[in-house]
Amino acid sequence: MLGTISSLLGVFLKLGAVALVLNEVRGLVLAVPVLYGMYQAGGTAMAIWLGISSLLGIAASVVVPLVAAKAVQRRLAKPALSAIGQRELRAEP
Repeated sequence: MLGTISSLLGVFLKLGAVALVLNEVRGLVLAVPVLYGMYQAGGTAMAIWLGISSLLGIAASVVVPLVAAKAVQRRLAKPALSAIGQRELRAEP
């Protein structure tokens, strides 16, 4: 049973890594039309402002999942204390 759960968790983590890579590619694909629109507008202040705002939104949609993945990875890396280990810790002065 533990082996099945472990292998399923490994598959889900690999799928998550693939999803993060695809999210990065999506961010690049979304940025190209914004940069082209800024170029076509001639670099006016409004075009630059809208372009920067759009690029920051795209960056946030790419960076937030990366930060969340790191937090989950750190959380999974911490060893959990078992009930027996907790009793032993409480027994020591």
